[in-house]
Amino acid sequence: MKNVAVIGSQWGDEGKGKIVDWLSNKADIIIRFQGGHNAGHTLVIDGTTYKLRLLPSGIVRKNKISIIGNGVVIDPWALLEEIKEIKSKGVEVTPKNLIISETANLILPFHKEMDEMREDLAKKEKIGTTRRGIGPAYEDKVGRRGIRLMDLASEKNLENRLANALSHHNLIRKGMGKQIFQNDNLKKDLLKVAPEILKYAQPVWKIIDEYRSKEKKILFEGAQGVLLDVDHGTYPYVTSSNTVASSAATGSGCGPNSINYILGITKAYTTRVGEGPFPTELKDQIGEHLGNIGKEFGTVTSRKRRCGWLDGVLVRQSIRISGINGIALTKLDVLDELDNIKMCIAYDLNGNKIDYLPSTLEDQLKIKPIYKTFEGWKTSTQGIKDFKNLPINAQKYLKEVEKFIGVKISSISTSPERNDTILIEDPFNF
Repeated sequence: MKNVAVIGSQWGDEGKGKIVDWLSNKADIIIRFQGGHNAGHTLVIDGTTYKLRLLPSGIVRKNKISIIGNGVVIDPWALLEEIKEIKSKGVEVTPKNLIISETANLILPFHKEMDEMREDLAKKEKIGTTRRGIGPAYEDKVGRRGIRLMDLASEKNLENRLANALSHHNLIRKGMGKQIFQNDNLKKDLLKVAPEILKYAQPVWKIIDEYRSKEKKILFEGAQGVLLDVDHGTYPYVTSSNTVASSAATGSGCGPNSINYILGITKAYTTRVGEGPFPTELKDQIGEHLGNIGKEFGTVTSRKRRCGWLDGVLVRQSIRISGINGIALTKLDVLDELDNIKMCIAYDLNGNKIDYLPSTLEDQLKIKPIYKTFEGWKTSTQGIKDFKNLPINAQKYLKEVEKFIGVKISSISTSPERNDTILIEDPFNF
């Protein structure tokens, strides 16, 4: 019996949704353990597209348990809207197949407003957030003034918690020349949706322990990517949570020994949304080509993604930081029409060759990529399900990637469809 954690090895948008959905066929429980509704996972199943933001990707499969862990921050209205949307496509969502940690923190309207105000005031120093209140909600969590799901069960407790949070937020709002936030209507709105949300609430740590004792297979589903980790990413252009594999344990309520295999989802090229360093970014026709063929627009925001060559240095760094055992390579077919394909194998920093991303923002913006060039295959790989049937040049490229990053490519995705996947190593049977 194996439990698998799936994380992104780049800046998110690597195609985790499809891979998690594909792996969830063998899992019993699928757990989201960090992030919020700023993270979008797109699934294409039998021609139907599902765009998920908070719900774990396993929700679209029958007879699976989906869990939203304590490490996730939840906008209750966004969650209810997502449940309504997924139900309209014939997916069953009940307290039997969806469980939410009673200690998960909530994203409230004043968090979203704070996010917007800060970004607007930042001007040239914008982080590039999705303006959904994720960061301010995490700030309140660590500041011990957050509102948790369990707080909705008591009107008196909710009123006290809101007063505590707003005593902080209103001081900042006043200093920014904004109106103070009144909590009366918010309290009423929260109490109105409370029954709809609380029916899913349970002590998730206890549920996980029970499932583990029954030797159920658990799939931990991460959001964003390692390079957006608040500690290990391109700070300050990062998300507000820890996206590395170890946070799967913290964000769901189990020990690190609960995770047996860490799968890093890796796009065959590199993309990034929003601001921040991007050493291999292509601001030319090839970058446009990658974006158009790969349909590189955000699931949640519809923002156009920046595109560039595969940065092997960053992927290798993510692998080492997060203890990744193998990678699932996605969107190989997007490279099909290119004459030549490049992979970054080192950086030039002020004339010196380095093999890692420096920690200072100034140096991250200075570095120049050093590439290794591969001959393209100029033929379609879409829908191929056997490695031996890939074009020879594609096989050569993949073997070089594998050799450079130092771990095995366990699977290769050749289209957005669930079954268009080459399986080389099954994480659940590793």
